[in-house]
Amino acid sequence: MLIVKLNAIDSTNSYLRKLSAEEIVEDYTTIIAEKQTQGRGQMGTVWDSQPSKNLTFSVFKDVSRTQLEDPFYISIVTSLALLKTLQFFSISRLSVKWPNDILSEDKKICGILIENVIKQNKINASIIGIGLNVNQTKFENLPKASSLKIISGKVFNLDEIVHVILKNLEFYFDLMEKEQYDILKSEYEAYLFRKNKPSTFKDEEGLVFSGFIKGVSESGNLQVLLEDDIMEEFDLKTITLLY
Repeated sequence: MLIVKLNAIDSTNSYLRKLSAEEIVEDYTTIIAEKQTQGRGQMGTVWDSQPSKNLTFSVFKDVSRTQLEDPFYISIVTSLALLKTLQFFSISRLSVKWPNDILSEDKKICGILIENVIKQNKINASIIGIGLNVNQTKFENLPKASSLKIISGKVFNLDEIVHVILKNLEFYFDLMEKEQYDILKSEYEAYLFRKNKPSTFKDEEGLVFSGFIKGVSESGNLQVLLEDDIMEEFDLKTITLLY
């Protein structure tokens, strides 16, 4: 696999998407930026990261030969690869806040942004953007953010972490390509933040309500048990978990 390191760039996802549109890109090609000037998160949010202290990178994954059951499995695979990596580095109390924020001790340490490349009405490839807080220790106005150094007290080698993440991505994508969807979904659900705990949500109209997270559907919708034992499914645009 090809790993390219850049000093500064607007967004590693944008760079890799442009590159893949212009030439044939090798599977698992990885673009790492010391600094991103326009790092992006889910739903148009900004990913802010101190240069050289964290990991901001994107991975190209060819899925053209995969009989993909649903695009959400790419998100599941990425989340599990990161969780397995963080376990390897002895990071404690890991969970995934639906759909794919990685938490440790209930604080966000990693964000994922997946952008799929569609050709002939089929997902041809995925650009997987990952922002992992590693050695940064101060987060202005972000009370729910943390890093590997804050949690463990250790300083980490960024290159080593990238190589372990890529190895775990290969492992979980191999499961996906073998259509082991039940295993992937079950493992993902086992890490779901606040699963089976009373939780508070806000819908797109601003209405606050309570329920119990039970799992995810095949298409990645969050399954929430409401009052009177009613099970509802919500997609990312219609619900926010308030903790």
